[in-house]
Amino acid sequence: MMQPNNYRIDEAKYKSLLKYIRLSVTEKYEFPQEIVQIDGVTIATIGNFSASTGKPKSKKTFNVSAIVASALSGKEILKYKAELPSCKNRILYIDTEQSKCHCHKVLHRILKLAGLPTDQENDNIQFLVLREYTPDQRRDIIRWALHEEQNIGLVIIDGIRDLIHDINSPSESLDIINELMRWSSYYELHIHTVLHLNKGDDNTRGHIGTELNNKAETILQISKNNENGKISEVRAMHIRDREFTPFAFEIGEDSLPHLVKEHQFKKNKMDRLTSYTDMTEQQHRTALESTFAESAEYGYQSLLDALKKGYESIGYSRGRNTLVNLCKFLLEHHAITKNGRTYSYNPSFHL
Repeated sequence: MMQPNNYRIDEAKYKSLLKYIRLSVTEKYEFPQEIVQIDGVTIATIGNFSASTGKPKSKKTFNVSAIVASALSGKEILKYKAELPSCKNRILYIDTEQSKCHCHKVLHRILKLAGLPTDQENDNIQFLVLREYTPDQRRDIIRWALHEEQNIGLVIIDGIRDLIHDINSPSESLDIINELMRWSSYYELHIHTVLHLNKGDDNTRGHIGTELNNKAETILQISKNNENGKISEVRAMHIRDREFTPFAFEIGEDSLPHLVKEHQFKKNKMDRLTSYTDMTEQQHRTALESTFAESAEYGYQSLLDALKKGYESIGYSRGRNTLVNLCKFLLEHHAITKNGRTYSYNPSFHL
């Protein structure tokens, strides 16, 4: 099978690859194994990748620590219940930002949350500190680690921004997302990464954020509570499964995250609009007018990009899979019409 690094595919290699990449009508394909859930809602499966996002000091790393601790112990921690395959029960944790001292605190926190000893090495977690290396070197180290380490089922990359030079480079962003897809598929594991949100809004940063939104299985948003900054709230920003009920946690005197029970959530923009099928006709009109403000016609991919921006303008932010279904919905209700290979807005539609 094709190795997860860059090489050209000639005719001979293409023919040898066909048995792996050609889909058969008669063969049965198993659904990817679910490894992390929240209240029975799947947020992570083998062969895919996900992300945690949030503004600085929102406690993103504490949230990730709970996921890792659950995967190490099999216990439910915060709201996470993780179970790795028995043949892939090891975790590779990669930190690109913090010093060894701070990373050591994270490792201790994970082991404490998991109820495991902190005075001896644990073979089920490998923690790599890559702060002093360049983006290219970091990626090379990750490639070698995935190649050399055995029985890895979960990989944490905190944070993905440090694997590229320019966060606003479309080509670099697409390249690293393709790496995540190759690594997770080829090595049959799940990758969970961390990315900051923009300071001025709740959008993921740069082109890398856009690509994450389009390709990730799940994106979790961690944010500070407006009334009590000691409390962090966890929501689904994008998710392929149904959305889970948000939950909150705070840091206790033991320096560990603890679930805040019966926390009262104030609805944000994402909460108010849970489905495009529940929107009013006027909400769709407002979003579509914004979508087609810059152009009267779009090709399919350009239409999806424009729909994303248009519907985000009314507080509905979703990933590619939902946008594809939204596009079908709009075509079925004649809000968008297809003319050959282009799509245009029909303002006379009615739902």
